[in-house]
Amino acid sequence: MSTNRMLQPMAPIFLAILRVVAGILLFEHGTQKILHFPVSEMHPPMFSLLWVGGILEIVGGALIVLGLFTRISAFVLSGMMAVAYFMFHAPSSLYPANNGGDAAILFCFIFLYLVFAGPGSFSLDGKRK
Repeated sequence: MSTNRMLQPMAPIFLAILRVVAGILLFEHGTQKILHFPVSEMHPPMFSLLWVGGILEIVGGALIVLGLFTRISAFVLSGMMAVAYFMFHAPSSLYPANNGGDAAILFCFIFLYLVFAGPGSFSLDGKRK
């Protein structure tokens, strides 16, 4: 049996795992900004750009974890992470390893992938259909 034929049936399951892990990590970034958990020095003022980003991270992260409105949520979050990278990380250095933007780039492209791939297995989007 070829490796491709053996692994291909597992792709939707591992897509769902990627979706859930990315959603949980993004959710955590939002709770850190808005709810101060886990404890952080970051306390953005209400309605500031960082605060709005934190709200999007909480709501969008939860939707991604649940696999609910996955494509549209992932589209919004991918754009948000691109903006975050270019506004907050890129100005300090050209190199992501130096400017702390590695996670923003990864989130951006993971969410962009979810726009096209969909939620995978075990999603509320799948149950709604």
